[in-house]
Amino acid sequence: MTDPQVALSMLGIFIVLVFLGFPIAFTLMAMGIMFGYYAFYDEGRMWRAFNRLGEDAGLWEQWSLWVQGFFNNRIFDLFVNQTFTVMSNEVLTAIPLFLFMGYIVERANIVDRLFTTLNIAAKGLPGSMGIAALITCALFATATGIVGAVVTLMGLLALPAMLKARYNTSFAAGIICAGGTLGILIPPSIMLIVYAASSGVSIVRLYAAALYPSLVLVGLYLAYIIGRSIIQPSFAPKPTKEEVPDMPVGQLLWMLATSLFPLAFLILAVLGSILFGLATPTEAASIGALGGIILAIAYRAMTFERLRESVYLTVRTTAMVCWLFVGSYTFSSVFSYLGGEHLISEFVMSFNLTPFQFLIMAQLIIFLLGWPLEWSEIIIIFVPIFLPLLPLFGIDPLFFGILVALNLQTSFLTPPMAMSAYYLKGIAPPEVQLTHIFKGVLPYLGMVFIAMAMMYQFPQIVFSLPEAIYGR
Repeated sequence: MTDPQVALSMLGIFIVLVFLGFPIAFTLMAMGIMFGYYAFYDEGRMWRAFNRLGEDAGLWEQWSLWVQGFFNNRIFDLFVNQTFTVMSNEVLTAIPLFLFMGYIVERANIVDRLFTTLNIAAKGLPGSMGIAALITCALFATATGIVGAVVTLMGLLALPAMLKARYNTSFAAGIICAGGTLGILIPPSIMLIVYAASSGVSIVRLYAAALYPSLVLVGLYLAYIIGRSIIQPSFAPKPTKEEVPDMPVGQLLWMLATSLFPLAFLILAVLGSILFGLATPTEAASIGALGGIILAIAYRAMTFERLRESVYLTVRTTAMVCWLFVGSYTFSSVFSYLGGEHLISEFVMSFNLTPFQFLIMAQLIIFLLGWPLEWSEIIIIFVPIFLPLLPLFGIDPLFFGILVALNLQTSFLTPPMAMSAYYLKGIAPPEVQLTHIFKGVLPYLGMVFIAMAMMYQFPQIVFSLPEAIYGR
């Protein structure tokens, strides 16, 4: 077999092992080291250690030199260097800080106050409780960036309230599932940090580029909720005074000031300091983590147990991401050294695709990968395969990254592998069936495709803000 064929075998074996359920990070590392040993094998280098053996060498000395000879392969140097590169990456340093901010906010009892306040404030609008749930999901998802946490918490809080208010089961479930995934796209998104580290694109420009598409997607969701509530009032009945009481304006403003504004101010302060160059993402994330602690203390929700849980979950999630990067860097380095990357480039170019056709093909593959894989695995492992092809088609990696972030919403919303639906089903009342949830998320899947089509048709939605702030 030629080296490129070995590289393709390496990729094929990896995909098979992933579908068999092996841990992805350690499978990447194992495959990278195994095939890397073959790729960097140097018989002369391996046996050089044995030449130092004398005739009177003892058994222990022979064993020691054999071990030295076996490990005298550049793949082990590469593995150590890649591990050091990941651990010293300044962009990735922001991940644990943003995660810690999210876990602290999650445990600060802010969400229930926020949902109650927005529900009262939106009382006069069609589908008011659905609007309140979606905006709460968007703000909470922005603060945490953790899909499972948002869907689970909002499922416990908002779903029973909407069902009690006689909302259609599928309609209510779809709002929570779709809103919970918005943290993937809305800055300060952890997914965009991971993409920046994988692609070398400026994280600051990515955040600026993602802002308008985020607003477009949220706007489409809100338009659907309001429109569906007007067309089919039985799906979202108007609340009675017993369900949502009338509130004096002064009292409502006070509720907004104590529930909505603190969280909104924290998010805007973190995002604004990044976008306007007042702080690096890591520095802004540090301030966000501190702000989360202050909010938890202010709401009298900070306990040692909650702090310990937040630290533990932060460390666990960060370790998973970092080991994925170590494995991916090692795997991709060996794959590229064997010529696999060049072979894929030649194969794709042989189809004579236009840039638009290439984008469609790439997004379709990412859409399909979203069924069995998490977004982190897609971004770290498979997106780098497409990145070297972007210059060949004249595609800006910034634009590509925003499209991927939009596309990955679908990985949580597409039946039968819609993970947000399973998160919600795990905590939903028994009468809420999985088929109800699947039926509810399908319209939002269509909204994502509409948003992606708008990005294709009007790319300035992506480019206008970063160009206005930072220039071309």
